[in-house]
Amino acid sequence: MPHIKAVLFDLDDTLWPILPVIVRAETVLFDWLALHAPGVAKQFSIESLRARRVAMMKADPRYAIDLSALRHAALTEAFVSSGEDVAKVVPAMEIFSAARNAVTPFEDVLPTLVRLQGRVAVGSVSNGAADLEAIGIAHYFQASIASHRFGSAKPDPAIFRAACETLGVAPHEAVYVGDDPLLDVEGAQNAGLHAVWMNRSELQPQRILPDHVQPDAVCTTFYELDQWLTERIMVV
Repeated sequence: MPHIKAVLFDLDDTLWPILPVIVRAETVLFDWLALHAPGVAKQFSIESLRARRVAMMKADPRYAIDLSALRHAALTEAFVSSGEDVAKVVPAMEIFSAARNAVTPFEDVLPTLVRLQGRVAVGSVSNGAADLEAIGIAHYFQASIASHRFGSAKPDPAIFRAACETLGVAPHEAVYVGDDPLLDVEGAQNAGLHAVWMNRSELQPQRILPDHVQPDAVCTTFYELDQWLTERIMVV
């Protein structure tokens, strides 16, 4: 393996656990709806709104790339159906977004990002809607590529290569770190990057690495990742 000049990260379930964040954000949003758009809260539940988003995503592939647009479209449909003012969809989305970005990084993440500063270029590639500025960690990243802005999602090789191009490195000079064996590991390797599977077993203890997916490394913590990277990083 050549020396590594850039490290790219997945966000949700790699830098922080996402399920409890989404559950809380949807609860916060529904409580807001009950006060400001009671017709929606009376006609729908958190579960029925979620089911509608799933159906809409299956019917329209573009929503798999832009989850915020999906939520906006589903809320707009619910507001219209219940006779509520659709202008309130905008503040509703703001309420959800603020709660969705109230994440708590795993305890090993920020120390590792600090250690990587000045040693290697750092970026992110995500299919989610996390806002690194709102979260307060954008200063650790020199590039952040999100599927809803780029126009395609992981595992499309183009999104990984775009991040490498933004950082000024060739794909073989970069490592991608993520929790999903197919979207993250296989996707990055198909784009010419090296890939580390971040297998935090406390999140998904039953997750199994498919036989055909062979990461360059498997780590259970960012401390392990930092040790693995230290032997391969070229100072930039």
